[in-house]
Amino acid sequence: MPSSEYEQNVFLNCPFDPGYAALFDAIIFAVHDCGFKARCALEVDDSAQVRIEKNFDIIQECKFGIHDISRTEIDPTSALPRFNMPLELGVFLGARRFGQGRQREKICLILDKEPYRYQQYCSDIAGQDIRSHSGDIRRTITVVRDWLRSATTERDVIIPGGSRIFDRYALFFTDLPQLCTSLNLDQDL
Repeated sequence: MPSSEYEQNVFLNCPFDPGYAALFDAIIFAVHDCGFKARCALEVDDSAQVRIEKNFDIIQECKFGIHDISRTEIDPTSALPRFNMPLELGVFLGARRFGQGRQREKICLILDKEPYRYQQYCSDIAGQDIRSHSGDIRRTITVVRDWLRSATTERDVIIPGGSRIFDRYALFFTDLPQLCTSLNLDQDL
């Protein structure tokens, strides 16, 4: 288990739309199953707080960051792509580069759906080690697990393998409707 809250926190910079929900759930599950705490802008619903300020605060509190930059499709209404994820990745990298103390210890995982695809739209990060998830839940869980295992400095911590985490993920989502019913919770919220 990481020794401090900062070393336990993982900033999630991923799409929040329904088309990405299964991967988002898988990432959250993998992070928590590995003994870390997932953090993102959705954790606080405060209309008085500007979202970028909320992200600044969360990024400051997280040693780790998972940034999925795969969502680059053109919006049919505006005919423009959304680039919130690359922006937030830039903030995270800037905190590492220009921050003080523990901010300079930040570690991140950058995800895309295909290897090297990011070089076509965000070539400035071509020197980074970017991982591909292929839109596959099992692969995403394994990539996140392997990265967290290699990124943590606490070598006495045993993190289960990606296949084991995926099996627990599948079991959890099979049991989730019944768990929500027994707790009077709405699964979709």
